[in-house]
Amino acid sequence: MGKLKTLLASATIGAGLLASAGSAQAVDWIMASGYPDSNFHTQNIKQFIEDVQATTSVNIQLNSNDTLIKLDAIKTALQRGQIPIGEIRLGVYGNEDPMYILAGLPFIAPTYADAWLLKDLQKDYFDELLGKSGLRVLYYSPWPGQGFYTKFQINQVADLDGKKLRIYSTPTQKMGEMLGFDATILPFAEIPQAFSTGLIEALFTSPQTGIDIQAWDNTSYFTNAGGVILSKNAVVVNEQFFEALSPEDQAGILAAAAKAELRGWEMSAQTYAEQLGVLEENGMSVVQAPDALISKMKEIGLSMMAEWRESASPEANAVLDRYLALQ
Repeated sequence: MGKLKTLLASATIGAGLLASAGSAQAVDWIMASGYPDSNFHTQNIKQFIEDVQATTSVNIQLNSNDTLIKLDAIKTALQRGQIPIGEIRLGVYGNEDPMYILAGLPFIAPTYADAWLLKDLQKDYFDELLGKSGLRVLYYSPWPGQGFYTKFQINQVADLDGKKLRIYSTPTQKMGEMLGFDATILPFAEIPQAFSTGLIEALFTSPQTGIDIQAWDNTSYFTNAGGVILSKNAVVVNEQFFEALSPEDQAGILAAAAKAELRGWEMSAQTYAEQLGVLEENGMSVVQAPDALISKMKEIGLSMMAEWRESASPEANAVLDRYLALQ
């Protein structure tokens, strides 16, 4: 907490100097993110920061891996103005608006092309939604394909019955339960302890997350389900901090963000095969999900889409309609 107060004080002082002196005076921002430095999302953020600092008067100090603020609390900290900029995981906020979890429905957008199209169609909706909270999305970055980390090989859907699964969002919890799992939502940082205490015995997540938490310490198999869910993170800025910048610095940040968005999507796609190799190098068996499991997950996805429509606003449903019409 002492570190946070010190950093927040620095950011406030920097913002005040900028307001009084304009772009000639450098401003210091602090940034919170939830993943380790080895994660491609974090690596992309570091490159974004380098681009910002090369073209603007804004200096950004990144605090990764939950070291400043826990991932699921970053959006609240941004809204309160405690930090100027941070990375959020959209799927955490489905209780606020169903649009946050649309990309998290199984097989709604199973390829990068589909996921990019959905992202573009969601953009105006998110701009308005987050704008009401005083926030601005700078760029979106997708998670790669996902699968099941287990101690046992999955040969049929029945193999999942009653197994204790960690997932990360309400859609994946629903999916897990419909597959027969006892599914529990847990923050990323709590996974190792949950394994050690027996709270969970399996994961549904990406190869990247499996590497981050060294899933081979607790599981033996990665059952690859491919692009079942390509959910997204977003780098978000507090609008008041952004508007306090000079027009030149604003333009520089937006230009760096456009580069970061494209780079993040490329990194996600390019690292997927490499990450599967890392799992194998650490003793895990990487296997393709059986056809029966994929078919069941697609069936679940259609059912969840129908439920999503019932809870979503007409405007949100219109986004989904436009997306489906372009498939």
